[in-house]
Amino acid sequence: MTVEKKPGRPAVKLIALAALAGTLAGAAAVYVIASGSGNGGATVAAGKGGQCAMAGETAAALTPFLTGQVAAMRAVDAPRPLPQLSFNGPDGKPRAIADFAGKTLLVNLWATWCVPCREEMPALNALQKELGSDRFEVVAINIDTGADDKPKAFLDETAVHDLGYYRDSSMGVFNTLKAEGLAFGLPVTLLMDDKGCLVSAMNGPAAWDSDDAKALIRAAVPKAEPAS
Repeated sequence: MTVEKKPGRPAVKLIALAALAGTLAGAAAVYVIASGSGNGGATVAAGKGGQCAMAGETAAALTPFLTGQVAAMRAVDAPRPLPQLSFNGPDGKPRAIADFAGKTLLVNLWATWCVPCREEMPALNALQKELGSDRFEVVAINIDTGADDKPKAFLDETAVHDLGYYRDSSMGVFNTLKAEGLAFGLPVTLLMDDKGCLVSAMNGPAAWDSDDAKALIRAAVPKAEPAS
């Protein structure tokens, strides 16, 4: 049962889950049985002079913000692009992470049968509502198999209406991230910079509407260039 939240405060149950996730240092909250293949192509090289050449500095700068309710998030050793992650957008048409070029992204994989996922979806919705912009978006990708009925009903029941409806019923996104050593269960959350480079990741839930989470996102989003 979802704990009722006071406005502007993360749910107590979700804080406890996030604290446990931090203690486990990113251990999976819910294990899934993945199918045999992913949906990604080859990983783009991220060598010197590549698109992720400066992302290491970003990852290092964010490390002090990986604390409290987001302590389970870990900076990656070598920021890099990911293989093509394919899923459907709100209009049902194919989308990919590359379509969000220029935005800092918090990519989250969730399913209706994953209890920690259900607990954190309203928090992700609150984060998107407060901080979502043309420079930042929460991209929550549902991986339920079958039709759209269950995930859409869950989002309606919990008043999660600020997140875009992204969907991959093939679980290909999960399988691709598993092959990359990033997904061990659900939920899975990735922080990617505005150049499409992975800078930090975690398995397990977090209180994404907490002050700690908001501080992390504000630090991750590049400051807007002053108008000339």
